[in-house]
Amino acid sequence: MRDLDRALGDITAIREQMAAGMLFRGFGPHVIAGTGLLALLTAIAQSAFPTTLATDTETLLIGWIAIAIVCAGLVGIETIARTRRHHAGLADAMLMQAIEQFLPAGIAGAAIGAVLYSHAPDLIWMLPGIWSVLVALGMFSAARTLPPAIRLVAAWYLIAGVGVLLVAAGTRSAGPWSMGIPFVAGQLGMAAILYVASAEERRDVESL
Repeated sequence: MRDLDRALGDITAIREQMAAGMLFRGFGPHVIAGTGLLALLTAIAQSAFPTTLATDTETLLIGWIAIAIVCAGLVGIETIARTRRHHAGLADAMLMQAIEQFLPAGIAGAAIGAVLYSHAPDLIWMLPGIWSVLVALGMFSAARTLPPAIRLVAAWYLIAGVGVLLVAAGTRSAGPWSMGIPFVAGQLGMAAILYVASAEERRDVESL
């Protein structure tokens, strides 16, 4: 029985090592682009109807949290389907690896938001910049299993997040484009990189 357990453990370890060295193809460019367009529509709507959708920083951020949940659901559903289609027997290991790379940043963002909302509401204007920086950290963590150019998107989120913090520090408030600019450009940029990588992969397969 111990030999069987050891063998199963070895197989699991081998799969994890193989997954760590493979390009993750679970993110689809079209859905990622869709999240960028949703971010754009959200920023436009909040700018057009500030008395309803952006009466204060708290209301504005609640709208963005709702959109983020929708986007995460769409990306999650497609990622599971694409991973099972493209990675077959390694699907579970690849999914777990992706979760481990992005989950810490997601938990940190939620925790910081909850703490500021409950104990320091006068500082919630910092959240758009902080969230952008955390997305950058998650993407840098996952970059080794994604197309190399993804590092450019991660760098954008980092620079944009710091820039948003600097701009917002002057007014101690956040506006629709504090979230809109970083996430619209970041998600559309990521979608473009994934599309190009997917097209190159198809051409390589067809040339064989």
